[in-house]
Amino acid sequence: MVHIKDEGSVFDAPVEVVWKYLQAEQDHGASHKGRRNFSRKELGPNMVELAWEQETDGKWVKSANRLTFLAPVGFSVEPLEGPLAGSKFYNFYTPKGHKTEVTVVGEYTSKVIPEAQLHQAVMANNEKVFQEDTEGLRSFTAKH
Repeated sequence: MVHIKDEGSVFDAPVEVVWKYLQAEQDHGASHKGRRNFSRKELGPNMVELAWEQETDGKWVKSANRLTFLAPVGFSVEPLEGPLAGSKFYNFYTPKGHKTEVTVVGEYTSKVIPEAQLHQAVMANNEKVFQEDTEGLRSFTAKH
């Protein structure tokens, strides 16, 4: 298991707008590229299970995550299926006026990514998702 703290990324939107974007399934879900067969199952008032297939190295890999939302602070993620199954991490947001700082902290494990490469793989994925969300958030704020 590898402990990772990824901090310093900043969205160019206030935290209230970030939460509206995260809850806008058509806008937020569509921002993440290379996914197919996406499904969302409500598990409770603040909990969902998301499942999809993700293209990784030319292959489709099934993933599923359980998310628990604690707006406006952040949300926990428990990968149930996929390359990070068994990991636990938390995305939290710090309001910075008209911007929102993003921090991701967690304990990561993988049965398919060697532990020596896990830190680099998680950080690369975090950067990819952050860039996709930055673009999606920009489009979302332009429409609203």
